[in-house]
Amino acid sequence: MKISKIRLTTVILLSGLLLSGMAFGQRGGRGGGGTTWIDDTHYVDMQKDKDGKDVRMSVDAATGKAKLYTPKAEAPAPMRPSVMVKDGELWYSDGTSATSRQITANPGKEVNPRLSPDLKSVAFTRDNDLYMIDLATNLERRLTMDGTKLIYNGYASWVYYEEILGRASQYCAFWWSPDSKTISFLRFDDTEVPLFVLMRGDSLHGAPEYTRYPVPGDPNPKVKLGFADISTGKITWAKFDYNVDQYIAWPSWKPDSKEMMIQVLNRDQNHMQFFMVNPGTGDPRKIYDEQRPTWVDFFEDIYVLKNGTGFIMNSYRSDWHNLYFHDWNGKLVANLSNVKWRVSGITKIDEEKGIVYFSGRPESTETQYFSVKLDGTGMVQLTEGAGSHSISLSPGGSYLIDNWNSVTIPGKKELRDKDGKLVRLISETKYEYDVTKNQKAEYVRIPSTDGFQLPATIIYPINFDPTKKYPVIFTIYGGPDAGSVRNSFKGTTPSWYALNGIITIDVDHRASGQFGKKGIDYMYRNLGKWEMVDYEEAVKWLRTKPFVDGTRMGITGGSYGGYTTCMALTAGADYWTHGMALYSVTDWGLYDNVYTERFMDTPKDNPEGYKAGTAMNFAANLKGKLFIVHGEMDDNVHMQNSIQLISKLEDLNKEFQFMMYPNGRHGWGGAKATHLRDLQNKFWLKEFFGK
Repeated sequence: MKISKIRLTTVILLSGLLLSGMAFGQRGGRGGGGTTWIDDTHYVDMQKDKDGKDVRMSVDAATGKAKLYTPKAEAPAPMRPSVMVKDGELWYSDGTSATSRQITANPGKEVNPRLSPDLKSVAFTRDNDLYMIDLATNLERRLTMDGTKLIYNGYASWVYYEEILGRASQYCAFWWSPDSKTISFLRFDDTEVPLFVLMRGDSLHGAPEYTRYPVPGDPNPKVKLGFADISTGKITWAKFDYNVDQYIAWPSWKPDSKEMMIQVLNRDQNHMQFFMVNPGTGDPRKIYDEQRPTWVDFFEDIYVLKNGTGFIMNSYRSDWHNLYFHDWNGKLVANLSNVKWRVSGITKIDEEKGIVYFSGRPESTETQYFSVKLDGTGMVQLTEGAGSHSISLSPGGSYLIDNWNSVTIPGKKELRDKDGKLVRLISETKYEYDVTKNQKAEYVRIPSTDGFQLPATIIYPINFDPTKKYPVIFTIYGGPDAGSVRNSFKGTTPSWYALNGIITIDVDHRASGQFGKKGIDYMYRNLGKWEMVDYEEAVKWLRTKPFVDGTRMGITGGSYGGYTTCMALTAGADYWTHGMALYSVTDWGLYDNVYTERFMDTPKDNPEGYKAGTAMNFAANLKGKLFIVHGEMDDNVHMQNSIQLISKLEDLNKEFQFMMYPNGRHGWGGAKATHLRDLQNKFWLKEFFGK
């Protein structure tokens, strides 16, 4: 069979019109270029003219007629005021010019400046206390007085930053009220949290770095919720029992600023409560309660309706993520989705028309879009076609443009109406596969135990010959509810693996989120068990393929993926022959308590689970080639994890390799990242091919 060279083309489907002397036909850039909406019925599409030049066209959505787009001359949008940190001080720009003025001059370090909604004030933290500045008078007010090295006001304790508020918070733990009159904040007391010392090795006498890091069973930071009145400076504390061991986070202000909703989760993380708190009195009233035998996650994507009628949450209460509309008394107004598949999240809410747009996965590895009325009726699927979709809604919701692709489809751009009906295909990217130059991807389902059909993506190398035998590498993360397999186009440009004759596979296990909460709950008190069961079944399945070399079965990943790799080469030693484990957890008793106890409870409550999930306990099984990599200053997964595994392997006289990266955190960049990439490549070439 003759194989032609790869050719990527985009078919532009308008109407073959001759406009301003330019012909438009089957020409144009890949994917048809970017698309923006001019108004509710016209969009701008980047096209190619007959000379191959990019031109912007205004397209009538209803008719498809196009003409050159000439934007109206409009005054530039006004710049918004902003505050930035420069040389440790705050600088303010009112948005009317490119210049800014310095508004702080203090030996302390200002962090996390946040403008008030009315843009008249800025709040920030300095030396673990909360401050604000009136931008008209430049008057600074200190709102809290007890910040120390162990007391943080409005600045998160490490474990909250890492596991609850998230790294995107940058440790910020305060929130303006919509009326700009109050700042809510969390106060953390790390006094009882054990100290962990990281030691830099690149200084003459060693340079210790101290952090408060609670492992499973350790005391947590004590937390309370406060409200600062910016006109008086008065602090009001929410009336929760300060001595109860619980987590408090993720506030949602009511639009009228009269109350704020806060989420309170017990230490066991299986009982979530929502409270409305009065910022003037601190009085709470419970409005919502959700419990599970396993665990309940914080709700990080609460949508507050601007009209004050309530909020929308995405909950697993039915064992699948669904959208629920509640009023501010906690009453369920409507179940907006009520489906037995995962609702991914809200895309947009048109409150005036009462329509919610959201994405979801009717087939677990796909992304589709839907609309539903706020009363829970009239749900419509807006996109179709097996694959991964993304949409651009017209301002009034009359139309949408759907860009989508799949493992076998490089890309389509379609115009659809408000009911999801296809109006026209705008453009389509096609290609011709060249086995000598292009990698090929395949989406499959692999049978495991208990009836699970595990989704997987396989990428084959260039010059793939099914009569030959190839090594395989599992590229893995593997954590709970962290599935990565998607029915999306993987590109034709070969990866390093594909260029070097290696098959790669990405498999999602039963607890990856692809099978709902019931699938995820398999991991409760069992981290490490079911991942191995399912991944081992994937190895068995691969070994039935005539083109797979079972004597060269590799696996690699970082963080949880490093843990999975260590377990594969020890607990799964009969299945994998090679592994490269990056900054790995090796014993859940060494990792932080918020994450670990969510799934495992404490070592005291679940000793057998911790024992079965510790790589060191299976080290005697190691018979393959294991390469361990860790950063010296990893403040998330401490290097002690790798050190303790290394010590066990040495005691057992096991062969392994190890590379440490000085000053490396939980991942790193720069020259050392290049060194790691080259190190990985050389490992696979040497171990798989003897090169």
